[in-house]
Amino acid sequence: MAKAEKKERFKVVYSEVTGLSDEAKVVLIDLETGVNYLFVRSGYAGGLTPLLDENGKPVITEVDDEDKGFFK
Repeated sequence: MAKAEKKERFKVVYSEVTGLSDEAKVVLIDLETGVNYLFVRSGYAGGLTPLLDENGKPVITEVDDEDKGFFK
């Protein structure tokens, strides 16, 4: 039986890094659900939250079938 190719679960679609203050802002898309997340890091602290639209619902990006994969 052939082993399925393992793909990454998340895709980085935006990244902003401030070098002097060691801060980073990254927007990720979950390739299984299409939900967008914001990750913010500042020094040794960080946080992850779903991006929400003006109605308080998660921002969802349509994901192509070729981007979806097997995750274990």
